[in-house]
Amino acid sequence: MSKQLSGDIARADSLAREIFSDIANKWALLIIEEIGDRTRRFTELKTGVDGISHKMLTQNLRLLERNGLISRVVHPTVPPRVDYALTEPGRALRGIVDGMCDWTQRYLGEIEEARGRFGRSQ
Repeated sequence: MSKQLSGDIARADSLAREIFSDIANKWALLIIEEIGDRTRRFTELKTGVDGISHKMLTQNLRLLERNGLISRVVHPTVPPRVDYALTEPGRALRGIVDGMCDWTQRYLGEIEEARGRFGRSQ
């Protein structure tokens, strides 16, 4: 393997870990689901993502924007209006998240049984 290719693979691996770290939290995934196929305002997201604080919503929106998963458009109005929407990579990630949710629903009974067995064996 060439040194260039090896460096590219190492960089891709490092970037993947960084991105997974940013999005592998409940808030980021819930925000992605809440935005869905629509354009949403901050207040709509705050209302739609149950239990999220203003600070956590702001932090996660910034992480998602930084990673190119959402777009942020500021409209020059008074007061300012800010719209959020999923980008193409964000929509692709949403499809994966939907698949994970489907998987959870499909195997929920088996997962609960396994957890019960595990708890009894401890």
